[in-house]
Order: sequence, then structure tokens, then C-alpha cells
Amino acid sequence: MEQEQIVLQVGVKVLLKNKDGKYLLLHRSPEKYPEVKDPWDIVGGRINPGTPLLENLKREIKEETQLDLISEPKLIAAQDILRTPGRHVVRLTYVAAIEGEPKLDEDHTDYKWFTIEEMKALGSRLDGYFGELLNKGIMS
Repeated sequence: MEQEQIVLQVGVKVLLKNKDGKYLLLHRSPEKYPEVKDPWDIVGGRINPGTPLLENLKREIKEETQLDLISEPKLIAAQDILRTPGRHVVRLTYVAAIEGEPKLDEDHTDYKWFTIEEMKALGSRLDGYFGELLNKGIMS
């Protein structure tokens, strides 16, 4: 029996916490992501294969916010976010401390610092996979 070839992709995301205990969410650009119905999300993206996970995470933070981590990221979740014929995407989510205010890239139009309760109140306007983690109480 011939085995199906599957492309595996890994994404890294991070919930960034400031000194006030609030968390950073970025608002995705509707021009760049017209298909996205849940525009608020945490920082992150796909890894470059062959590069360590944390290097990818730091790169994504720098690209999207121009900020640098001030703590060692802690892995809090692993999710299957896409499983279709020939393709499987896994997302690893971390939490880490950050200082400063972001300077956004062209993929995002806005940012805001939220409490856990405020993020939960976003409901369907929050990235569904991140929302799933919030609803499971993984951040509490």
C-alpha cells in the first residue's frame, strides 16, 4: 500500500505579558487577510525548518512588534490547527514577558493590551485556536 505524502508545518505563537499583567493582541490587516473572520490574535507565525523553535519565536516577535523578549518563553499548549489531505499544521503556544510598546508590521493594523477577561469577551473576534485555549482555562 502506497503511503500518502503529508506536508507538516509548525507554527509558534506567544502570549506576551507586560509589567501591568496585561497581554498583547494584534489586529490582523483586513487587506492582507480578507479571509480571516477573527482578527485579534497573539504574535507568531510559521517556523523556518531547520531553525530552533525559540529562534523562530524571537524572529516572529521582532518582525511583528519590533520588541525583544525579557524572559524565557514557557510552552503552554500544542494544537493541531489544520489537518487536510496532504497537509498538517501544528501550533505551539508559549507565554513570555515583554517590555515596551509594539511597532507593527504591515500584516497588522492595531494592537491592544488585554486582561484575560477582556480577551475572553472578544468572543468570535478572537483567533479561534487561541480562543480555544482561553476557554479551556489554560492561561489561568
